[in-house]
Parts: sequence; C-alpha cells; structure tokens
Amino acid sequence: MGGVNPYIQKAKVRLPEQPFTITFRYKEVENGKLVERERVFTVDPKAIPYAHTGEPGSILDIGFGAGLEIDHACGGVCACATCHVIVREGGESCSPKTEDEEDQLDQARGLELDSRLSCQCVPDGTRNLVVEIPYWNRNLVKETD
Repeated sequence: MGGVNPYIQKAKVRLPEQPFTITFRYKEVENGKLVERERVFTVDPKAIPYAHTGEPGSILDIGFGAGLEIDHACGGVCACATCHVIVREGGESCSPKTEDEEDQLDQARGLELDSRLSCQCVPDGTRNLVVEIPYWNRNLVKETD
C-alpha cells in the first residue's frame, strides 16, 4: 500500500551501498504456545525498495522483503504508531528520528529508548541490525482463498 504524507517533515536518509544483515526477533503462536523466532535477512541495496511501503529501505520495507508482515495501519506514512519496533543493535546506523516520528512514537505501546517507527527508520548499511518486533505489532490474521 505505500504513499506519501504531505504533512510531515521528510526524513534525512542515506541508503546503504553494501549488503548488511537485519536479524528480526519476533514471537508467534505455534500449537497454542507463544514461541520466539528469529529471521536473519541479508539486505541487498540494489533490491531496495522491496515492497514500496514506508520509506524506501526502511525496516518496514526490508521486513516485507524478508517475508515478515509488520502491522502498519496508515500504510507506512508516519501517521500512526502501529509499525513500532525496537532496534536492539545497530541503531546508530539508522536515520535520525524526525519530530513527526517522535510525535507518533508518543502514542506507541511499550515505548523504549530504542523504539522506532519501522516505516521511517532507514539503516545506512554500515552496521548489522537486531530488530525486535513486539508481539502486538504482528498481524497474525491471514486471508486464504
């Protein structure tokens, strides 16, 4: 779904020039039990954008490239906080938070110092990242044919 929010300040981003990895940590239900999962994804700078949602090269965009669905009710345009993630490692290689992102994060559940909106957080590829997707931010509902 992607789009542009004309009411926000454009984030200052530097796209990666070399491959790097993002380790996504998340929980899901398996056989009625909550289990912890981890998916390591190698980001290919030439493949950006992966899904045309959020900022190109954002954690949200890369998550879709890795086959993970991070909830994003606003379509990835920094108009909600549903794509909230926590950057556990490598956060210094990410684009700085804009005032608009900080305003939206104020509404996020489980806010931490390393919290980011995955639609706005763009890593520059100089560090590998470890990103935690909070359980409540995973869209576990799937439509089937």
